[in-house]
Amino acid sequence: MTRRRRAAALLGLALLLGVLAASDVAGREAALRRRLGRSVPVVVVARPLAAGDRVSRAALAVRRVPERYAPRNAVADPAAVVGQRVAVAIAPGTDLDPAVLGVQDQETGRAGPELRRGERAFDVVAVGDPDAIQASARVDVLVTYDGPRGGPGATRIALEGAEVLQARPAPDADGPDAGAGLPRVQATLRVGAHQAVALAAAVAAAREVRLLPRPTG
Repeated sequence: MTRRRRAAALLGLALLLGVLAASDVAGREAALRRRLGRSVPVVVVARPLAAGDRVSRAALAVRRVPERYAPRNAVADPAAVVGQRVAVAIAPGTDLDPAVLGVQDQETGRAGPELRRGERAFDVVAVGDPDAIQASARVDVLVTYDGPRGGPGATRIALEGAEVLQARPAPDADGPDAGAGLPRVQATLRVGAHQAVALAAAVAAAREVRLLPRPTG
């Protein structure tokens, strides 16, 4: 075989190997996309927010993540939260959890709960009996995390004896709780600033949040 033919053969082999490698990479990428599922929008904080700040559109950004990795309570549309106030300080890059939007906007004229110095009003949507969970009731907040195989995992008490400031039945929503026919309630709890931070983290990571009313008296 002449030198020219040998070079041509090597070039052809290199091109073939390149095509095979590209095809393999494309196949792996397609398989990865199938496993991850479609991407969904998630609203994140673009600028620092202090406790009590009103959320502006400029303070928000939207990123897209695989659906399986999106937070369970993720906000998808910035317009849904613009104008609301945050209960705790939020750093840039943090996913905006609806649970931290618990401070009433005094400029709207709506009568919100009276808070003492150092207290926060924390909004949470959870499994619970709307008839038993009413204003002035005391509740324990239970959070259940995902198990190692996607099922329910450990359950722990995130907060004990929280006072309910406001409560109403939660609207219907997609998810395992609604599908199981369990009653849901949207409640505003009186918490301390540090409790609000810990509770926000617990709720954001939870598979299920449940409010258990304490006996009166």
